Amino acid sequence: MKITKITFAEGARELGRRDQDFARLVRDIGLPGLRSRQTGYSTLLKIICGQQVSTSAARAIGGRLDAIEKPMRPETVLKLGPDKIRAVGLSGQKVNYAMGIAEAVVSGEFSFRRVARMADEDAIEEMIKLKGIGRWSAEVYLLFALRRPDLWPVDDLGVVKGLMHLKGIKERPPRDELVAMAEAWRPWRSVAARLLWHHINSVGVSR
Repeated sequence: MKITKITFAEGARELGRRDQDFARLVRDIGLPGLRSRQTGYSTLLKIICGQQVSTSAARAIGGRLDAIEKPMRPETVLKLGPDKIRAVGLSGQKVNYAMGIAEAVVSGEFSFRRVARMADEDAIEEMIKLKGIGRWSAEVYLLFALRRPDLWPVDDLGVVKGLMHLKGIKERPPRDELVAMAEAWRPWRSVAARLLWHHINSVGVSR
C-alpha cells in the first residue's frame, strides 16, 4: 500500500483515535500536503545533499543540480566527474558517495526497481549497502519516494522535536524509548512522522 491523500487521511483519523495528542494536532492545524519525491537516483542524491546541513543549504545545492539536469541521472554524474559535482556545493566525501552510487546503478549492482519490490526492512538493508546511505537516508527515501505507510525515522531531528513538543517532553528520550513509543502507531508510523514534521513547522521550532 502507498500513502495517498485518501490513505493519509485514514491513517490520521486512526492515529487520532489511538492518541489524543494527534487528534488535537489535526484539529488545530489540519493535515499537511502530501509531500512526495520521484523514485530513483536523483532523489537519493538530494537526500545525500541534505545530510548534516541546513534545509536552506540542501535546497540551494539541489537547485544547482536541477540547473544541470532534472532529474539528475547517474550517467550524467559519471560524465560530469567529481570536480563538476563538487562545484555545486557538495563536500569531497559526498561527491564520493554520489559517484559510487551512480556507478552501482549504472553497473546494475544496485536497482531502485528491485528495492521498490522489497519489504521495508529488506529494502533498508539493501540500500545501506551503498556507501553514504545510512538508515535515516533509506527511511526518508522509502517514506517520500515510495510513499510507504509504516516508516518511523526516529533519527530525524524534526520528527523528534515535533514529538517532544507535541507531548510536552522536556528532554530527548533515548532512541529505544522513541522506537517503543511508536509501536502503538503501527501500521501508520509514516503518517505520524509526516504529522510531526507538519506540527514542528507550524509552531516555528527550528530543526
